Amino acid sequence: MMMRSEQLFDKAVTLIPGGVNSPVRAFGSVGMTPRFIASAKGAYLTDADGNSYLDYIGSWGPMILGHAVPMVLEKVEEACRKGLSFGAATEAEVDMADLICSMVPSVEMVRMVNSGTEAVMSAVRAARGFTGRDKIVKFEGCYHGHSDGMLVKAGSGVMTAGVPDSAGVPAGCTKDTLLAVYNDISGIELLFEEYHKDIAAVIVEPVGANMGVVPPKEGFLQQLRELCTEYGSVLIFDEVITGFRLARGGAQEYFGVKADLATYGKIIGGGMPVGAYGGKREIMEVVAPVGSVYQAGTLSGNPVAMAAGLAQLTYLNEHPEVYTDLEKKGEMLYGSMQSMCEELSLPYTINAAGSLGCLFFTNGPVNDYTDAKRSDTDAFCSYFRYMLEQGIYLAPSQFEAMFLSAAHTEEDIRRTLDIMHRYFEKKKENY
Repeated sequence: MMMRSEQLFDKAVTLIPGGVNSPVRAFGSVGMTPRFIASAKGAYLTDADGNSYLDYIGSWGPMILGHAVPMVLEKVEEACRKGLSFGAATEAEVDMADLICSMVPSVEMVRMVNSGTEAVMSAVRAARGFTGRDKIVKFEGCYHGHSDGMLVKAGSGVMTAGVPDSAGVPAGCTKDTLLAVYNDISGIELLFEEYHKDIAAVIVEPVGANMGVVPPKEGFLQQLRELCTEYGSVLIFDEVITGFRLARGGAQEYFGVKADLATYGKIIGGGMPVGAYGGKREIMEVVAPVGSVYQAGTLSGNPVAMAAGLAQLTYLNEHPEVYTDLEKKGEMLYGSMQSMCEELSLPYTINAAGSLGCLFFTNGPVNDYTDAKRSDTDAFCSYFRYMLEQGIYLAPSQFEAMFLSAAHTEEDIRRTLDIMHRYFEKKKENY
């Protein structure tokens, strides 16, 4: 009998490109049909066929407290009863801005938008308007949304699809995008030497989380900070994934490096569509209606999204022990995965940063986009299918992160490790 997920997918492919509304949801690269999710609670998902999965995606990061958190749902329900959208200023927007600025000291002003892509696009425009320069430096394998100028060796779903760039993007849209190698400061220095009068900004994922998980080498982010200060360029941290996940103040607190601008999404919406960009007052004041850099959005600061985000962010702000707990869970999961690889002499690499982690099917180290691309995607596919059959829901791509949440228990992690161990022991027997 055909599963309900298969039936839904068969219909979806006739109505939606590829049957999914985001390429990262497609299971094509692992040779499977995507699971259509019907509900979620805590650390678990339930699909349309009633199967339960321990979730290590967490909606790609927003669900840091777990799914269907009662206090978040209560605030959303309360906001819904008052109206879904007003297209006008609300108190919740002010409260959200105040909370973000208090949690991230380097952020003095913030503008709400509707997605991470929009946040990056707007932050880049603000940086160009502020500096009067055009060129942007980005790193191979770092994903900054799907705006034209950022779709250059963008990692994540683009890597999985095997497409280095995107059709439909005119060459002129990327002529001012300069590419650098993540974790290689010498390449950035050369770019600044050649284009120092033209570089408006350097944008970086402080932890590369769209080519698997690639943490910065010690000193790398600080050196970026120093170069941008020296040459008068804006340092933009894309914290759509790391923001409020690695620490209360995000990657800037975690690594002790302050950016000039930062972009946010995911966690600040508590699961609702949302984005934001913010930073130094002098830069943010170039944005309309104060300044001449135009950016607008009908649904920006949506009251329901603000209610969800405020509930989750307030809890994180008031309970810093969440981050200590997530760090311990990360050490338990990813540290044990590393030990497993060593014990079984597996030629694989584990990278992690706090609650983010990735098992690369390649012999390490993995420090950049080129290293990540050496991964054996066939080996990953076999592993992914086994884990899914055992009720462990991972991203259907070698080049995505695992996300831990406060809802994951030590028992959940032990069960996951046991399943992994059984799989790799069986594989070793067949070598």
